[in-house]
This record gives sequence, C-alpha cells and structure tokens, in this order.
Amino acid sequence: MAALSDRFDPGPRIAQCGTINLGTPDIEKSLGFFRDTLGMEEVARVGQSSYLRGYQELKHHSLVLTQRERSEVLAFSFRVQRPQDVELFAEELRIQEIEYLELPAETEVGRGTAIRFLLPGGDHPFELYYDIAQTRAPEAISSRLPSNSSRRRGLGIRRIDHFNVQTEPGTINFAEQWMRETLGFKRREFLYLPNSENTLLGSWLSVTPQVHDIAIVANAQEKRGQMHHVAFNLENYADVLTAADVLRDHNVAWGVGPGKHGLGQAMYLYIHDPGSDHRVELYAGGYFIFDPDWEAIEWTPDNYADGTTWYGERVDISPGSRGRDTTPTADLHSRG
Repeated sequence: MAALSDRFDPGPRIAQCGTINLGTPDIEKSLGFFRDTLGMEEVARVGQSSYLRGYQELKHHSLVLTQRERSEVLAFSFRVQRPQDVELFAEELRIQEIEYLELPAETEVGRGTAIRFLLPGGDHPFELYYDIAQTRAPEAISSRLPSNSSRRRGLGIRRIDHFNVQTEPGTINFAEQWMRETLGFKRREFLYLPNSENTLLGSWLSVTPQVHDIAIVANAQEKRGQMHHVAFNLENYADVLTAADVLRDHNVAWGVGPGKHGLGQAMYLYIHDPGSDHRVELYAGGYFIFDPDWEAIEWTPDNYADGTTWYGERVDISPGSRGRDTTPTADLHSRG
C-alpha cells in the first residue's frame, strides 16, 4: 500500500547544507589544518582537489579543497529532498529567467548531477544536488559505531554546520526573500540596520530544526558574493575550549572566541585556515526549533551586542577590524 505522503507533492525542497568547495593557494597547508588538526577524513584526492568529511558524516564529503591562485569559495552546495527536486528547481530557475549550469555527475567526486546558479541579489555560487555516494572509511580509522563514518580524531569535527554569506545592503532584502520564497528557507532570527526600519542587517535561515543552515548579512563595504565563514560542528562546549587551547599552540590565525552567541545560543570560535585564510567557525550547542508556527525573533541595535556574543570577548565589527574580513566567491563559470 502506498504511503499517505506519496499522494501529495509538496514541491521541491532543500534538505540540508551539504558541501562547500574552498579554493586555496596552498592545498597542503589547508589539508594539514582540516585533516590533521581538525581531524577530518580525507576521502579522496583527484587532480587539484581533496575531498573531506567529519566523523559523523556518512556521505562522501562535506568539504572540497581545490588548489587555486587565490582564496575564493567555488561553491556552496545544498542537498535536496528527492532526486526529482534537482530538475524541479531547474525548471523554476528557467521560469524566473535565472541563468544556471547543469553539472554532470562526478563534477565533484562521489556526487551526482547538480545545477549551479548565482544567488539573485547575492551573486554567491549555489549548487543543488541529490545523489551522493555513501563511502566506508578505511579499516584503520573506521568506527565501531555504525552512526559514525570514522573514528573521532584530532579536534573532532563532526559535520558541516552552516554558511554565513554577505551581500551589499542594497540587495540583501531581495536575496533573503528569494531564498525564502524559492528555496523554502525559513527566517528564524533577524535584525535591521541601525536607523533603518526596512533594510536587513542580517537574517538567520534554516530548512532543518537548526536556527540557521545559512545566514546572510549586509556587507559593510557594500560588496556582493562574499563569505564571512563556514562553520563545522563539534560535539560540546568543552571541545571548543580544547580546540582553542590546541590551536593557540599551533599558531593558527585567531579571530575571536571562544564565546557564546546570543543568536542561536551556540558556543563559537573563529579561526582562519592557514592555507587560504578563509574564516572557519568551530560551533557547538545551540537550540533547535520544532514549532511549525515559529515566529522569527527580531533583534534590535540595543541588544544586538548580546546576539553576537552573549559571553566571552565581543566580536569586533568596527571599521578596519579583522571581524569584517570576508573572502570572495567564484562567478557562474569559474568553478575549477
């Protein structure tokens, strides 16, 4: 007998934050950071790219490191709910007259057919896919726990957590609305620019019970197509403190933290990949949203400092500070 859900079509949907492809000028140094220090498993290396995953990720990879002349994000990729959703989203892009590319299977090793387009209003390269291989770890690092892909090693990265992207204030409202109305993201927490009742400073959106699978923030330099950070999940607060201790001793470039965000209520630590200088957030804890009628929480200029840092060192977002640094993203055709 067919399942009740088979009688209804909810339309194409995003399932999760899937993978990120980071261009790095020094792939060996980046590998030393993500694989040897953070403890991610290198699943494959093909050509100029290395494929990695956390110890609780059963699919082929969540991170791709690609040798490039400059540091840039080549792709933010999301997995969709069903195989047909890739084509259904492609049809919607055609209707909206948004240019996109069809990427054949194995464009990223282990991944099936995907589509690639630039986020309207943001110019960030988004890719949508469904098929991805489920790969077993080598016996030397395999886990006895079937829910783990490999043993916990290094600082214990469990999985990719979320993206934080930026675009100019003049287009952030459109980009954020497009993600909600076309991709189905739900606004969870948000705030407007000071002295503006209509322009977003930031919006935290998700398709999962997390507070955010992606955040979009107004860029202070009025740039489009920027990444502030990619976050990877650790199991608990103590892991973030251990990471801070270890990474200090490894002379890894420091951002800010450890501390706790008011937004999302997770503990964080901002650091920079030594090979590329992309900002990486180590992230643990946070709350989950299960209410189907959740009403987005609005922050204000009066309490936003608590949103960025509930306790710990305040995030410095003053002009010229390292906290404002972002890295650029590739255009539609420059994937590598």
